[in-house]
Amino acid sequence: MTDYALNPHYASDDVKQEANRVGFGRGLLAAGQENESIVALCADLTDSTQISVFRDEFPERFVEVGIAEQNLVTVASGMARAGKIPFTASYAAFSPGRNWEQIRTTICLNDQPVKIVGAHAGISVGPDGATHQILEDIAIMRVLPNMVVVAPGDSIEAEKATRAIAENGKPSYIRLAREKTPVFSTEHSPFEIGKAYVLRQGTDISLMGTGTMTYQLLLIARMLEEHGIHAEVVHVPTIKPLDEHTVLESVRKTGRVITAEEAQIAGGFGSVIAELLSEKMPAPVKRMGVYDRFGESGSPAELAVHFKLTADTMIDDVRAFIEKVPQYKPGF
Repeated sequence: MTDYALNPHYASDDVKQEANRVGFGRGLLAAGQENESIVALCADLTDSTQISVFRDEFPERFVEVGIAEQNLVTVASGMARAGKIPFTASYAAFSPGRNWEQIRTTICLNDQPVKIVGAHAGISVGPDGATHQILEDIAIMRVLPNMVVVAPGDSIEAEKATRAIAENGKPSYIRLAREKTPVFSTEHSPFEIGKAYVLRQGTDISLMGTGTMTYQLLLIARMLEEHGIHAEVVHVPTIKPLDEHTVLESVRKTGRVITAEEAQIAGGFGSVIAELLSEKMPAPVKRMGVYDRFGESGSPAELAVHFKLTADTMIDDVRAFIEKVPQYKPGF
């Protein structure tokens, strides 16, 4: 058992689904109501990113910079230096995809508390295709000194994460999907920057997910249980700073790990876990995600199957890993 408050209906066919960018919109509005220093800036994508919710309530605290993502973050950095708490929003393919150098130099180097909101991340952008399907953002953002990187699992957690980064005083990146995804958490589920959460206890393998992929791991754990395999599911919404204690405690118990992310595995979330374990508790790791490919055009559902990012398309590889790779125990 675990004390994490899971949605009791998460595995049902009619589980509530909502885009986590909608939760971001609610969270930013709530944060803005609590703190008048919060301002918002957008690069001509206010409705798509849901920053429009803040704009409509606080038009005097909103700046539309137009299609100028490099200007978006440099203006925000200046506003942060003047005492504001800026949230900048665009598609993640453009911010941080197009303006990484400005984020590095004007925000991170100066440790300014600008919040980079990267919407429409991953393949769920669908028909827009490879140009708009950023898969490298986790890798490029986590290497920036001072940057916090958060990938909420669903809309409820996205709302909580938005309110949390509004108060953390640090440069922060929050990764949001376009498509509706199942809501597996509840209003009572915990969220704290830098914390990972065990959603399901197990002893045979640790399934570690970030963002919306954690939901697929929950489904996989149920499938494995039918075959007598007890998987522990660990949700890691904060990629940086990583909750090393929770990760290591899980691996100490299970002895092997599978990670899942809707992103390139090279340099991404799975690499974060592998780097930690290689230094502090060597154990077998299989990274699941996108393998050195660009996205493609198609419906979000088609692409999820094509890239093997659903429980049904992942389960055979998961079982093969469990069958072939023994559990590592400290002292081997």
